[in-house]
Amino acid sequence: MKDYYRILDIDRNADETEIKKAYRRLALKYHPDRNPGDKVSEEKFKEINEAYACLSDPQKRAHYDRFGTAEGFGADTGFGGFGDFGSSFGDIFGEMFGDIFGDFTGRRRRRPAKGQDLRYDLEIDLKDAVFGTEKKITIPRWEDCSTCGGTGSRPGKGPVVCQTCGGTGQTKLQQGFFTISRTCGSCRGEGRIITDPCTKCKGQGKVRRERTVSLKIPAGVDTGIRLKVAGEGEPGTHGGPHGDLYVVVHVEPHPFFKRKGNDLLCEVPISFVQAALGGEIEVPTIDGKATIKIPPGTPSGRVFHLRGKGVPKLGGYGKGDQYITVFIDVPKKLTARQKELLREFAEISGDEVSKGFMEKIREFIHNQKEQAN
Repeated sequence: MKDYYRILDIDRNADETEIKKAYRRLALKYHPDRNPGDKVSEEKFKEINEAYACLSDPQKRAHYDRFGTAEGFGADTGFGGFGDFGSSFGDIFGEMFGDIFGDFTGRRRRRPAKGQDLRYDLEIDLKDAVFGTEKKITIPRWEDCSTCGGTGSRPGKGPVVCQTCGGTGQTKLQQGFFTISRTCGSCRGEGRIITDPCTKCKGQGKVRRERTVSLKIPAGVDTGIRLKVAGEGEPGTHGGPHGDLYVVVHVEPHPFFKRKGNDLLCEVPISFVQAALGGEIEVPTIDGKATIKIPPGTPSGRVFHLRGKGVPKLGGYGKGDQYITVFIDVPKKLTARQKELLREFAEISGDEVSKGFMEKIREFIHNQKEQAN
């Protein structure tokens, strides 16, 4: 007599859930596909199935608990045949083994599968990123062959039933009383074989074509943003839907503006006279021009702020700002009159400037001597 509780490593009071959990763990461990050529594992696998077939059935388990044997319910023949046990096995493992076990009805289900997603890298300029735009892009993708309608066979001559699997898409391997289903190698699980392929698609059922897609780019996009176009990817299989198209945006560098988040940064030159005396200057913005006021005595590097002249917030409200850094543009070529006026200016203000600078030098030297003493 065999101790089925010991074989499944469970307590005698184990409920249905515990029995299934123990069986799943051991069946995965000792399955012949995981232990090819291992006779010990093969015998252990048969033992585990025999124990589960008994303890998973309330009547058989009650008989076993009472008499200590499964005799009377045909333990050696699988307790009523493989069909009953096979459905239980399928319920427990579901899709865990996929094509290894297949469908216990004898035919593998060909579930509709979504097509592959596609990626397209799109370059746009800063102005399009700020205001949004619409682009037409051309993408290469697979599409159903118009000649054969996607069957892969020459028109009028459809695929024939696979002789290896009889159209089920699976072949079966007998392991003792247990039958294992595998994907048919001849038809690759399709159940049909193309004997006279379509001349246009060479039997693939699909051809490579270029497709033009209209794409709306929202205002405020930045480099790295992905835009999804549903249903513009590769076609699905067995009636499944198309995949999706993902467009990755790349914003080209601008010759004048730099972007920082939703803000725009730029540098504008001003003359020495404008910096000293002040005045108004005209500066470019992403949507035109604006005027800013330069106060007298403006130093090089001062930043001016234009509110709301930046980039719109993607998916939100409001805009960023524009920041303008001014720098004093020193002329490289001067006329004789300009040089004369600058020398006159230096003579007028030079004493005070020189005096202040020399006083700082003397103070620095004096401090260094005191620290040394």
